[in-house]
Amino acid sequence: MARPILLAVDDDVSVLEAVVQDLRRQYGETYRVMRAAGGQAALDTLAQLKSRDEPVALLVSDQRMPGMSGVEMLERARALYPEARRVLLTAYADTEAAIRAINSARIHYYLNKPWDPPEEKLYPVVTDLLDDWQAGYRPPFEGLRVVGHRWSLNDHSLRNFLSRNHVPYRWLDVSAGPEALKLLADRQLDSEKLPVVLFADGSVLVDPPIDVLASRVGLSVQATQDFYDLVVIGAGPAGLAAAVYGASEGLRTLVIEPEAPGGQAGSSSRIENYLGFPSGVTGAELGRRAYAQASRFGAEFLTQRATGMRIDGQYRFVQLTGGREVSSYCVLLAPGVQYRKLEIPGAERLTGRGIYYGAALVEALACKGEEVFIVGGANSAGQAALHFAKYAAKVTMLVRGEGLSATMSKYLIDEISRTSNVVVEARTQVLEALGDEHLDALRLRGPSGETQAPAASLFVFIGAAPVTAWLPACILRDENGFLFAGPDLHKGGKLPEVWREPREPFLLESSVPGVFVAGDVRSGSVKRVASAVGEGSIAVQFVHQYLAGF
Repeated sequence: MARPILLAVDDDVSVLEAVVQDLRRQYGETYRVMRAAGGQAALDTLAQLKSRDEPVALLVSDQRMPGMSGVEMLERARALYPEARRVLLTAYADTEAAIRAINSARIHYYLNKPWDPPEEKLYPVVTDLLDDWQAGYRPPFEGLRVVGHRWSLNDHSLRNFLSRNHVPYRWLDVSAGPEALKLLADRQLDSEKLPVVLFADGSVLVDPPIDVLASRVGLSVQATQDFYDLVVIGAGPAGLAAAVYGASEGLRTLVIEPEAPGGQAGSSSRIENYLGFPSGVTGAELGRRAYAQASRFGAEFLTQRATGMRIDGQYRFVQLTGGREVSSYCVLLAPGVQYRKLEIPGAERLTGRGIYYGAALVEALACKGEEVFIVGGANSAGQAALHFAKYAAKVTMLVRGEGLSATMSKYLIDEISRTSNVVVEARTQVLEALGDEHLDALRLRGPSGETQAPAASLFVFIGAAPVTAWLPACILRDENGFLFAGPDLHKGGKLPEVWREPREPFLLESSVPGVFVAGDVRSGSVKRVASAVGEGSIAVQFVHQYLAGF
């Protein structure tokens, strides 16, 4: 397989040579470094590489070049290699142009010349960008393949699990052509028993449970120890932040997550208001970065579901699927929330067969050329609408309120208004989902009365419910199931009877000492990624204070 390419572009021969040498010295073993002496030459080179189906990972271009600026070249290069990371080289005087190019050309970074020493000013940036590119790169391979049917809940769940855990695979839809059926016939597999997972070594799993699939693709499904200092339930932004800070500060940390790092935020197609990411970041990418960071510090991740918890003196025991327990001094509860179900006729029957909860990004390509409907008017719905607009012929947002201004960030509203194939239908709700094998149509009620609209895909974002039913009754929660913590434990000016410590609860401590709460599952929390990250980080400081009292 050809090595991915790094292309350096500059009309100044001496600068171009310096860039090429710096890149080769650090990345030459893994990548092929090429050069072009101008914008048009670079585009010609990219066109030739595209015709040979060769991968390009990074474009590094000077801004000031005769005939074509670096911004223009990078913008035009997006049509050929949209996933390649784009870096603009600028003089100090061109900084404003570079910042504007983040939006116009979607550049990923700009570097001021000179960057000596490259070990400090060049390589950290380029390495980070290449890691991002590698995470999304799907090279030609004879690896894991999934054969299934688009209108199958099990198939959707399996593909969603693999995608969110960054496991490369190729999906073959039996209804899309003969290739999938031929593959099944060659392996003497029943086309009625789907989905099927085919591995490179010739082995096969037919409609496997997620825990079996997780083990088979190399995810950890058994804890390596029986006791930890800190067990974190949930690998959303709050849990991941706690894992980073707990492990980096010397705590033996275990993270239990049944699906994938990132939690509900992991399904966000683009988060553009998170600090430090001027070009935005996908929820899956943010989760991947945090997972890698926590793992580097020694946090252990377990693909399992917590099913119960019991308290025994100073120890907290978390029960897992299959009956095994892990124990710890402290537990951080950050299981996040789940999207509420759409309570209309046909919704339950058609879930996974055209109706999906959350962004369901694995379905984006399948929606190409179709009309997509989205229910909801908050940020997650807006992010999904903009993502699906890249593939679908039309995206219709169904909003019960008067519009988006009361529930959505202004930057998303502005971007939606600039996207021609996104339509917002205010004061509109779904009454019924229609279809036999899959979703065919929606019955709607809007300002002009009831209508019926053809529909193949409906994505639902109508609020969230906490995942707390598995917890013991001694962990107090509000009427909606969200967990009380810290000052919120005071009712009528006094602490609940279950609190038997002489001290006040710490800020994020639940009604059980040593059990902390962070993120969306906390009663009264701010439903934002940055807030969850902050709470997860702060909770670790209270863990240390709790442990210091032993």
